[in-house]
Amino acid sequence: MPYKIAIASGKGGTGKTTVSVNLHHFLNQSLQINTLLVDCDVEEPNDRLFFPEVKEIRSEEIFQMVASIKNDACTYCRKCVEYCEFNAITVIPPVEYTKIDPSLCHSCGACFIACQDDAIEEIPNLIGYFKEFTTANHNTICEGQLKIGSPMQTTLIREIKKKVGDQAEVIIYDAPPGTSCPVVETVSDADYIILVSEPTPFGLHDLKLTVELLNEIKKPFGVVINKAGLGFAKTHEYLERENIELIGEIPFSKDYASQYAQGQILAHITTEIQTIYKNIADSALKNMQTYERNHHS
Repeated sequence: MPYKIAIASGKGGTGKTTVSVNLHHFLNQSLQINTLLVDCDVEEPNDRLFFPEVKEIRSEEIFQMVASIKNDACTYCRKCVEYCEFNAITVIPPVEYTKIDPSLCHSCGACFIACQDDAIEEIPNLIGYFKEFTTANHNTICEGQLKIGSPMQTTLIREIKKKVGDQAEVIIYDAPPGTSCPVVETVSDADYIILVSEPTPFGLHDLKLTVELLNEIKKPFGVVINKAGLGFAKTHEYLERENIELIGEIPFSKDYASQYAQGQILAHITTEIQTIYKNIADSALKNMQTYERNHHS
């Protein structure tokens, strides 16, 4: 089974994608470890934009099975409406009107239990796409693309993770920002999480929220501080106080930011940046070795 690393952050704009893309590149090219990158930020996947000569080799539609009412069998008793926790069902008996909103249906099955008339069936509802790409260096990138207007990020992330397979030695999940359900789904089966933060008051606030989440679900993690050197010391004080491992610091650099904006961060990797990602990779691999020992003992 591949070792799974999730890259997460409490807020957007901290450099989560930067770390994901660079770590994927470093593990594949410098350490010769077969590593797969999976972009789980399904509302706005952009990891592939940083790789030259990306070619799409696979695309699949992803469906969610949702409930639908058969009007010819429905007696309009409204029991399904009472059972539905997500207010997805509308039944108006006087006009014999029924509707289940697929954007609200969570496929929980409660309406099937409630209905005594066998009037509910399941139908497929398109929620997004799974895409697989190969890069100029013959590395693989996968991503999920949420259908515009669909609120089913968590379901889509769950489904694309099923399609990834287990051929790689390491899988990197680039998680959505924040601490909501899509993030929880992304990190749920990760063996190690790298939290990316920035040394600002907002960055520290959201880092604390993410640390609370990972402690709650009992996941091992370390922190990378991006844009280091901005003069905000409280992030480091927090990490020391809570005994949280700092596995890397990426200095604030206008040149590096400019390369990112142009999608060129992999084309001009300085020796300093290479050293930083070597240290980040070493920390992740150290945890991987600990994981393997624990699972083979």
